[in-house]
Amino acid sequence: MPEEQTLNRYRELAARSAQSGIYVYTDFHSPAGASLAYRITDERNVKMWGGAETCERVIVRFGDPEDIGYEEGFPISVIRIFPKQAKYADALTHRDFLGALMNLGLERDVIGDIYVCDNEAYVFVCERIAGYITDELTQVKHTPVRCEITDAVPEEARPKLKEESVTVSSPRLDGIIARAYHMSRSEAKSLFNSEEVFINGRLCANPFHEPAEGDVISVRGHGKMIYDGVARRTSKDRFAVIIRKYT
Repeated sequence: MPEEQTLNRYRELAARSAQSGIYVYTDFHSPAGASLAYRITDERNVKMWGGAETCERVIVRFGDPEDIGYEEGFPISVIRIFPKQAKYADALTHRDFLGALMNLGLERDVIGDIYVCDNEAYVFVCERIAGYITDELTQVKHTPVRCEITDAVPEEARPKLKEESVTVSSPRLDGIIARAYHMSRSEAKSLFNSEEVFINGRLCANPFHEPAEGDVISVRGHGKMIYDGVARRTSKDRFAVIIRKYT
């Protein structure tokens, strides 16, 4: 969806929430699309969630809990998709599962992240279409499958975090990204110009920004990491910082 069209849609949803006094939700968006919500309303009126802390694709919720007077969960379901007979199944990939879902006639924005583990998939979807998927999805690639709605994603299916220590001249975001993803400082700076860097779901255009401990940094096309702060100063007066990269 073009940026201006997304912004107009967000304005409509934010206004509907304010007028009706209820929470209003989008479908799933990429980090870039979701971050546009901060342009049209105050931060306290926006919350984002994809079903798990590790999810990239998120639903945007409009509504201030203090004004509305209560909290509620996001309309997200998790579907487990698994072969009927594991020993006869094809080797199934993220692309295979996504393709099978799209072949049901679904739009991409009703599907969130897909975690694949041991030839099974755990798919985050908009709650309203979960029943349709469990009823209609019977095959992935050439493999007959079953679907069930589940409450939890097993730990082994979730993205893993790998801790690393990187040394930078200053704890600026461009330097951290350059070291984390093995690129030059100028290459890292170009990512800000092309709007590909996000902190805690919000677009960051400032390469000189110094992240706070616990910030989640997403770089489109490269990955996501958690910044754990400066561990020490080196003998050459550089900064050893700790990051945890999703793998």
